[in-house]
Amino acid sequence: MPSSPLELLAPARDLACGIAAIDHGADAVYIGGPAFGARAAAANSLADIERLVSYAHQYAARVYVALNTLLTDAELQEATAIAHAVWNAGADALIIQDMGLLECDLPPIPLHASTQTDNRSREKVQFLEKVGFQQVVLARELSLQQIREIRRGTTVALECFVHGALCVSYSGQCYISEMITGRSANRGECSQFCRHAWTLKDTGGHVLDKGKYFLSLKDLDLSARIADLAAAGISSFKIEGRLKDVRYVKNVTAAYRLILDDLLQSNLDFRRASAGKCSFDFTPDTSRSFNRGKTEYFLMDSRNRPGSINTPKAIGQEVGVVKEVDRHSFTLVGQEEIANGDGLCFFDSRDQLVGMKANKVEGRRIFPKDPVNLSPGTPVYRNADSAFGRQLDRSAGCRRISLDIRVEETAEGLRLTLKDEDGCVSV
Repeated sequence: MPSSPLELLAPARDLACGIAAIDHGADAVYIGGPAFGARAAAANSLADIERLVSYAHQYAARVYVALNTLLTDAELQEATAIAHAVWNAGADALIIQDMGLLECDLPPIPLHASTQTDNRSREKVQFLEKVGFQQVVLARELSLQQIREIRRGTTVALECFVHGALCVSYSGQCYISEMITGRSANRGECSQFCRHAWTLKDTGGHVLDKGKYFLSLKDLDLSARIADLAAAGISSFKIEGRLKDVRYVKNVTAAYRLILDDLLQSNLDFRRASAGKCSFDFTPDTSRSFNRGKTEYFLMDSRNRPGSINTPKAIGQEVGVVKEVDRHSFTLVGQEEIANGDGLCFFDSRDQLVGMKANKVEGRRIFPKDPVNLSPGTPVYRNADSAFGRQLDRSAGCRRISLDIRVEETAEGLRLTLKDEDGCVSV
């Protein structure tokens, strides 16, 4: 039986992020087009998409363009024109939400069903396969067993989010932003009310708690479950983050590239979905990029606690515990080195996240830019790692395709034969 390709799918806010993703190991990237993407703030020109396609295709990597908002009847013509334009630019697939596009004069571009189409049942995925979708982005809320059941009932390629932000509602089914502000998540304009503070009351109107982020979730991290997901039938592993910066894309993509490569080396049932091997001059560590704390959500255990109710902001990695405090500085007990310019934070006595910047560091003594109300025994976290950030800025990544070169003498003269790692031959 031939091996199955496993695809690492990374986000691209723009051309620079897309190229960085390819350089750091992505088999495919997804990017917003000129309009109608579910991240209205991450639109891109056709010229940039064409440049990204040209770069990606050098490594047999793919570019998927998101056109995944709901559309009005008046917008269908423009959306169809964009579909033709990205097809002409060489895009490998179109990610859509609005089923009305299926009735339009689309080019022969593969269609992927966005997570915005709320793909959480076998019946829904069967329908999407039947109407012509070639890949389906599954709902983030599914358990591993539910994914297995969907795989058993379908043959369409299945895509799964493995890292990044979580919505508290089913994607495509959340209307709170539109209801309160008129900005619809299904139009790419989510106001992110799940990241706001709320007051919790009982049915009698009595306040139970206030000032907490009751709807805010931790960030998804399924890095320890990649082999389980592949065995369950997932073929595309998606990193969330079309609004994330290039540092985030480099670090998280590289981290998952290493995880997937380890799996591919140990399991001959699977193979790489693009060409070339990547190297980078830093050690990937997802805990050093933006995260609100990590959760596996409902993949393995629906009883876990995925909420991040004390803050919707990045917490980062714990770097130590406060030992001593004076008027202008404090000392930390811990293994991590702190550098000038690092962003630090801690939870105060009211469980509120307090941030500070390390203005000066002398050994284990830290002088914050602004005085803070710290107490001995308080855990301190680093949510902005200045030294690691500089490493990422310097990293261009390196992706090489190995080549076997042979020169033979023939009756007609010398013959040069080139064979790449995938067996493609040029004479």
